[in-house]
Amino acid sequence: MAVVHRTTMTPGKLELLASWLPAQPWYQSPDAGSAPQPAKAGGFRLDDPQGEVGIEFMAVTDGAGDRPVTYHVPLTYRGAPLDGAEHALIGTSEHGVLGRRWIYDGTHDPVLVDRLYALVLGEAEPQAQSESGMPDPTVTGWSAGAGHPGPVALLDVSAGRDTSDLLVQTPAGKLTISVQRVLRPAPEEADTAGQPLGHVTADWTLPDGAKARGRYAVVHA
Repeated sequence: MAVVHRTTMTPGKLELLASWLPAQPWYQSPDAGSAPQPAKAGGFRLDDPQGEVGIEFMAVTDGAGDRPVTYHVPLTYRGAPLDGAEHALIGTSEHGVLGRRWIYDGTHDPVLVDRLYALVLGEAEPQAQSESGMPDPTVTGWSAGAGHPGPVALLDVSAGRDTSDLLVQTPAGKLTISVQRVLRPAPEEADTAGQPLGHVTADWTLPDGAKARGRYAVVHA
């Protein structure tokens, strides 16, 4: 079980994201000259069975410009660099308890991708974002029944205007996990184009304090 430490991170996650977000292809740039103003809007965590990698799915609302936009940023926290993932490094931060942490865009981290697929299949239990040992029942994974539990290998990552598409090798064959980058509210029963094989649905908080709910990830053949 991952432990959420009550301590500081220098620089903080939001500070790192303010510099990182504008370079992403799915970032919706506000008015010219407006720097990002990211604020935490929700999310959840998953446990790494090996206890080595911190896994967080963060909803971040950028308040710059006239129309706030909420982004989904999966993050992993490691105690050493991830080989071959220099391009996915968001930054490093000094953790008050754990020391230096390497923070990555989790769509490029094989540990996060494996646990995300496990969540879709009901094989991983979502955890509260800011509390240790507290499951979050508002986060739901759903599978059409076509998946098979087992290790998942990340083969490729491609970024679009709204999603990061992860090509993965599962025990049953190749699948694509589309990680939603721009979060949009949708009814719980909403269908998704292309007859998805599975999805993850969770909440986030809108700037006015209301709760929104929608897809964080969708699995396609």
